[in-house]
Amino acid sequence: MAGVMERPKGLTEVTTHYCPGCTHGIIHRLVAEVLEDMDVLGQTVGVASVGCSVMAYDYFSCDMVQAPHGRAPAVATGLKRVLGKDSIIFTYQGDGDLAAIGTAETVHAATRGENITIIFVNNTIYGMTGGQMAPTTLPGQVTQTTPTGRHVEQAGFPIRMCEMLSTLDGVAYAERVSVHDVKHILQTKKAIQKAFQTQKEGKGFSIVEVLSTCPTNWGQTPIEALKRVETEMIPYYPLGVYQDRTEKGVFTP
Repeated sequence: MAGVMERPKGLTEVTTHYCPGCTHGIIHRLVAEVLEDMDVLGQTVGVASVGCSVMAYDYFSCDMVQAPHGRAPAVATGLKRVLGKDSIIFTYQGDGDLAAIGTAETVHAATRGENITIIFVNNTIYGMTGGQMAPTTLPGQVTQTTPTGRHVEQAGFPIRMCEMLSTLDGVAYAERVSVHDVKHILQTKKAIQKAFQTQKEGKGFSIVEVLSTCPTNWGQTPIEALKRVETEMIPYYPLGVYQDRTEKGVFTP
């Protein structure tokens, strides 16, 4: 297990491309620490999505595959079926990738109970492409494509992915967490560990939704962005376990 000041074996020695204050780096470290703690780096394949996390393959010291936009769960499904039950397959996706163009792939992988793990980073905006409205953008939130705020009568309501996926029998484990302070960072690591353990034990589809920041496109300082997660995002996206069938086994409502 890596110490506080040590680089986890699961991370490569490269300079990050993420903006100052972005919490992708924290989430990367947590995933890397869990894979190292579980001693599964040699049997793990990660699937990078399209978005700010498109270069995730540069950061994880396990095998990585780049998926087309939104198709990471489909690519992960193929990898798991080809590489077999002893492999550990995870996707790393943002809300634009997973909850917009990739909604169908996500829902159908979940309802099939594919034995994969999804790390879903929700910062309520399209980060890489300039800050447009995403499916998770909050009501009233200002973005490049909603300059007067998201009006639900025009754009509809945000999608709560954990709540929706938790209704599917194929989902073994679904939890929403955050990385806006130390307490919640530690809780997030436990959730990621639980998700990978769910897969290792062959119990089915697992997803961890992580509420994250985007200071650049929110037009805030890093400190302001962390506060926004607490005061605006968590009230709309409550933290907690939304599904846990790990004791019963998958496909058992």
